[in-house]
Amino acid sequence: MADSKYVVGIDLGTTNSVVAWTESSAEKGEHPAIRVFEIPQLIAPGTVDKSATLPSFVLLPGPHDVPEGGLALPWDPDSSRAVGAFARDRGAEIPHRLISSAKSWLANHRVDRNEKTLPWGAEEPPQGKLSPVEASAAVLSHIRSAWNHEMAAQGEEALLENQEIHLTVPASFDAVARELTVRAAQMAGMERVTLLEEPQAAFYSWIWQSRDNWREQVDVGDLVLVCDVGGGTSDFSLIQVSQEEGDLALERVAVGEHLLVGGDNMDLTLAHVVAAKLSSQGKKLDAWQMRGLWQSCRNAKEKLLSGEDVESAPITVLGRGSGLIAGTIKTELTREEIQKTLSDGFLPFCEKGARPVQSNRMGMRELGLIYESDPSVTCHLASFLAKFGNGVPTAILFNGGVMKAPAFRDRVKAVLDSWDDGGVRELSGAQYDLSVATGAAYYGLARRGAAVRIRGGLNRAYYIGVEASMPAVPGMSAPVRALCVAPFGMEEGTGSSLSEARFGLVVGEDVRFELLASTQRKDDKAGNVVDDWEKEIEPVDTLMTMLDGEAGEVMPVTLEVQATEVGTLELWCVSEKSDKKWKLEFSVRERDDLGAS
Repeated sequence: MADSKYVVGIDLGTTNSVVAWTESSAEKGEHPAIRVFEIPQLIAPGTVDKSATLPSFVLLPGPHDVPEGGLALPWDPDSSRAVGAFARDRGAEIPHRLISSAKSWLANHRVDRNEKTLPWGAEEPPQGKLSPVEASAAVLSHIRSAWNHEMAAQGEEALLENQEIHLTVPASFDAVARELTVRAAQMAGMERVTLLEEPQAAFYSWIWQSRDNWREQVDVGDLVLVCDVGGGTSDFSLIQVSQEEGDLALERVAVGEHLLVGGDNMDLTLAHVVAAKLSSQGKKLDAWQMRGLWQSCRNAKEKLLSGEDVESAPITVLGRGSGLIAGTIKTELTREEIQKTLSDGFLPFCEKGARPVQSNRMGMRELGLIYESDPSVTCHLASFLAKFGNGVPTAILFNGGVMKAPAFRDRVKAVLDSWDDGGVRELSGAQYDLSVATGAAYYGLARRGAAVRIRGGLNRAYYIGVEASMPAVPGMSAPVRALCVAPFGMEEGTGSSLSEARFGLVVGEDVRFELLASTQRKDDKAGNVVDDWEKEIEPVDTLMTMLDGEAGEVMPVTLEVQATEVGTLELWCVSEKSDKKWKLEFSVRERDDLGAS
């Protein structure tokens, strides 16, 4: 919204969500003040506190799981569920009532993401299950309500739904997962959001954090790896530093897959290490105690890897039975145990040619989340770099809560250095937990021309096949002309209107739309029509669909095109007779030679 009061960035995280905002009136040349929104949330029954992060957990408790009135919020005294810190902590004790990793469920094509299936594998909670879309909407709805509660004194113009919102998604989300994310936002009352890839947002945050000094940390020819390892996922991207009219320019050139391996895997690993230690002492834990141990190990990990001068952290496991306090089990985790277990298990030294190990899987398996069978993040990194053929990066920007630990950053750099004698340098100034949200807010300013913009132009020209209006000829189909809708180099995040040309859109019956592309025709403009195109333009995708409308009707429309920041080409067919619009969407990133360009 061009007239919004604020530009807001929302990191809808797998494990934690963050909101950042800035004044929309910021002008180019000034360093914008970007603030992190302290989100009110339950931290205990009946107790609300504020935090920069909102754990992305949804608790659906039964009648005896939480004291009466314990779920009350300042804006909803009759709330029947919890989102945030209390949901996470209480849910560890009653996991059959807890929804976690809703974002990863959005990308799970093996299940119906609109079906009420969460908590997965659990009996129906008293208030019913939620779909992955609804669970994501629950987190976003809490954010919206909390924001509006805090900003209420500023009036309607400050409500979150009236702001320019940039919502981040993994670079690897397909078109369906992205559309479901938008739907979740709409269910939460955010009707208009712009999607942005998380690694790109992290890089925008680094630019903002570095002020104008970012140009002193990178040089022309640098290849920057964005290494994002969070609570539940790992993502990689590459950004090339080039020169344009004497100034440094940034261009994203590759994005990796969405890998379900991260801090949660590490915490579970530590829980098994501690459980084995206790078992050797004759203290065997049941499933309920293991869940509590998992959370305790997470707290110990964060404390010991924070950089503080602490060598060990206590681990407490509640006993079972009437003598609860007397039966409490106590032990500890040391910094050395954590670093060795996690560095060797998740960030092992490997060869440049290493690849993730694909295990011989069971023929039958649960339809749960698609976790990586190999937890070696460095092997996944080697595979990513080899896939795009860009060589070893010269610089690295770390992101994600896991990478707050200096030991983990040092290990990744050491592995990269072992692949290339030139060495890789770390870009300083990362925010880790907060960078995706602050970067999304900064990106909003970049779109307004008030900040540095990362280029991401299409490395092909794209066309839509248009059936020619000609008399029928026996044995021959009507010729198809190629209408240029996205010229070569069109930057992602920009759009164009083909308002001068009018076409007939067939609605109410099954039809196909042909997406064509060319790497040769670099001078075609949006709206150009090519008759003889077979030698220079080739088909790349076919969309079969039925558009809303009366069967067989041909609607006169004009076209609007948007190349999104998440690698899709949106084609809007705008009716001349009404305010009706039809949306066609094609994924173009995987068709680009470098994944994105």
